[in-house]
Amino acid sequence: MESWILEAFTRAEQKFEKGAALAARLGIIPYMGAEDTFLPSPYGGEKGDNSWWTGGFWPGLMWQLYHNTEKDIYKMEALRTEKLLEDELMRFTGLHHDVGFMYLLSCGAHHKLLKDETAYKNTLHAAAILAGRFNPEGFIRAWEGDDKAGWAIVDCLMNLPLLHWASRQTGDPRFEKIARIHADTTIREFQRTDGSMCHICIFDPDTGKALERPAGQGYAEGSSWSRGQAWALYGFTLSAINLKEQRYLDAARRCADYFIANIRPDGLTDCDFCQPRDEERIDNIAGACAACGLLELAKLTKGDESSRYHAAALQLLKALHELCADYTDHSTGILQKCTAAYHNDGAGRHVNILYGDYFYVEALCKLMGTDAGLWTE
Repeated sequence: MESWILEAFTRAEQKFEKGAALAARLGIIPYMGAEDTFLPSPYGGEKGDNSWWTGGFWPGLMWQLYHNTEKDIYKMEALRTEKLLEDELMRFTGLHHDVGFMYLLSCGAHHKLLKDETAYKNTLHAAAILAGRFNPEGFIRAWEGDDKAGWAIVDCLMNLPLLHWASRQTGDPRFEKIARIHADTTIREFQRTDGSMCHICIFDPDTGKALERPAGQGYAEGSSWSRGQAWALYGFTLSAINLKEQRYLDAARRCADYFIANIRPDGLTDCDFCQPRDEERIDNIAGACAACGLLELAKLTKGDESSRYHAAALQLLKALHELCADYTDHSTGILQKCTAAYHNDGAGRHVNILYGDYFYVEALCKLMGTDAGLWTE
């Protein structure tokens, strides 16, 4: 193992030990790191609402660090924020397809690491909500709204592990069948011949026919929003792990080859791989997430192909460590130059966004052989 990997993890852990105490004092689920404080999601909705889709990453980060260090501060902070997310299960109306992100990394991690029965029930509750969003024409509906009945997005591939978890836990194949059908639809309707992915596909909710593929969070219709590519790379890899079927591995390979071909010379990741060449808009969340997927994909492949995927992950992570990681007390978060969406800076442009830190720490744990394995059993 290269020396910088342990250095990066050690410095990240030291920073987040302080951050866990700060977040507890603030009483929020951190979304963004800033100078001397954390900021909550800018899209929290009504007062007291913690339904924004990123809420599970902070407790997931705490569980990763607890698994690696056994420090109680991380467990207590994970449990504090899990309670806020548990309240959203009871509220229900703010939930959406991203309950996988929200609850597999919080309640699911809690159950996995400590075998807590309430956490198990809450994770299964979230899986039932996700399964309930399935349209029998072949897709999981992403969002609410009168005009959104046919909307599905590439991000949902990363929510499917919650359904696989539910089938394994209960022995009920319905959850896994829904995950398989949605993944197959994503291959057919989202993936292009060059391996790239569209972000959104709008279906006729009555027939399942694909009607439109708007730009979503990317640069333009037909372009390649890099985090969408990362969701697909990691998501198809997780489908291959869970289902052990060749077509998902092949889809992940196509995503990986396309992503690797578009890594910047400095190892960082453009927000959209089709953005204008004179536009500097970087999204390091995409690079960190893609690195996690590449490391898992390297385990599923052999020889030169496996080595190439592992080397690309190291390239991405070392660039983050050397060029964009702030381990000082200047900011409460680590990865800088994170961008939520190409055309909407409201959720952050070239700032620290903490789910980027989650994937960065997860990837470092994979390299050290200490990953908690929160997406799989």
